[in-house]
Amino acid sequence: MTKRIQAKHKVDRRLGVNLWGRPKSPFNTRAFGPGQHGQTRARGKPSDYKIQLQAKQKLKSYYGNLNERQFRNVFQEADRIRGNTGENLVGILESRLDAVVYRAKFALTVFQARQIINHGHIKVNGKKVNIGSYLLKENDEIEVRESSKQLAPILSSVASKEREVPDYVIVDDKQLTAKYTRVPKMEEIPYPAIMEPNLVVEYYSR
Repeated sequence: MTKRIQAKHKVDRRLGVNLWGRPKSPFNTRAFGPGQHGQTRARGKPSDYKIQLQAKQKLKSYYGNLNERQFRNVFQEADRIRGNTGENLVGILESRLDAVVYRAKFALTVFQARQIINHGHIKVNGKKVNIGSYLLKENDEIEVRESSKQLAPILSSVASKEREVPDYVIVDDKQLTAKYTRVPKMEEIPYPAIMEPNLVVEYYSR
């Protein structure tokens, strides 16, 4: 178990947002930083660097267990592709298999989505894929394996009213299948917190 999973509830309070929009987030009742000095720590005007760093931390943390090297590699790929680098960045992140499993509501959290994939419960275009960072292409089809369709975590997530499925993912919640129809634009992605990929571009372009 990674440190990120163990401490994921502290992330909300450290970044000052309910990052995943969860009703049980500790930030809902303790909107200050973690630790004994969280309430008393002075907050001056942040520098441009700190604003850019926090934007990067929010986006990186939102997608689960990405470490700095992995996230930088995603940015470099986004920068290499023609077009707006910020749009490319979120497009790549939303094309990850773990992100689409989460968007399809086959998992309650991005962390659970990664776990479900790693344990071999998901197929892509009829073949088992156990790599959360696997990049989907337009019209790729994902499904929960037949032997996994009665798993309680998956069924409880599908039944949850906590989130809506975005337009770029078409889901059959009875068959537990989904289609990733297209790479979304920034404004289509249902982030619970404000994300600023343009600031992430500025951070890496320093």
